[in-house]
Amino acid sequence: IEWRSGAETLLYTGRPFRLNFALLKSQMGLSKRFWKEAPAEGESDNQPCSPPKVGRKIRAKLMPKKIVEMRIQSVKMELPDTKTIRLQWPEGYDVEFQTGQFITLYWPDAPKYKRAYSLSSCALDRGHFEVTIKRDGKMGTRIVDWAREGDTMFVIPPTGRFLPLWEAEGHLLCVAGGSGVTPFRGFVREATRTRRITKITIFYSVRTTNDIIFDKEFRELEAANPRFQFLVTCTRLAEDDPWPGRRGRINASWIKEQAADLSNAVFYACGPTALVESAEKMAQEMGVTKDRIRLEKWG
Repeated sequence: IEWRSGAETLLYTGRPFRLNFALLKSQMGLSKRFWKEAPAEGESDNQPCSPPKVGRKIRAKLMPKKIVEMRIQSVKMELPDTKTIRLQWPEGYDVEFQTGQFITLYWPDAPKYKRAYSLSSCALDRGHFEVTIKRDGKMGTRIVDWAREGDTMFVIPPTGRFLPLWEAEGHLLCVAGGSGVTPFRGFVREATRTRRITKITIFYSVRTTNDIIFDKEFRELEAANPRFQFLVTCTRLAEDDPWPGRRGRINASWIKEQAADLSNAVFYACGPTALVESAEKMAQEMGVTKDRIRLEKWG
């Protein structure tokens, strides 16, 4: 790696490509000892420069993403219209990624039609990816109605910035609607397994009690993790329904009941566009600063 006239060239596997030096340094932690200053006038530019020792995480960021065909290892119907598929990593496959990111899928017979889905598994779940998909659109309908164990799909590796921010005194306030709850399953799995002290509260809006995804698993995680709460509100229940929980849409007063102090809160919203935009406005009105708001709209 060498510094040349204000431009940066990273050499790896013998091929150069351009990079922003400030971004490279800040994101990958490369120190000055990896860089050789441009030669003074009259000096040779052919002196050897020892390549840096690059760790696996840095190397994963430098290498181009590899599209891989993966076998569907298992399928599980979470609800009549919602299915979780587990995509098995092929032998020798290994990728560094973070909880909260998404993968992009396409079928072998339809390579031009791709859809991105948030991972419902977490970064600690090695050897496979899990995505949880509702019957919606061409891809969602085909996966829910037709995807079977043994089928294969092409997978573009994880990317995205919808990531949990683990802070000692932090509180992740996670607003979700419908299948927008899926990335938060990964958040809570990681927090519980690693015994994070960051608090997590999920505010989940569904039409009826029949629409709650991962209800059993979230209740089990609540029992295992005293710093996690799973709160559900139903918007279209019949008046005579015996549901003892909350009814109506998510609002600021409900959130403030659970998080009176927002100074250390990070506000997340995931799901349909209308819900996410409403949640963003609500967070701003509650005084949450823009840099503490994370959004993921699903159309």
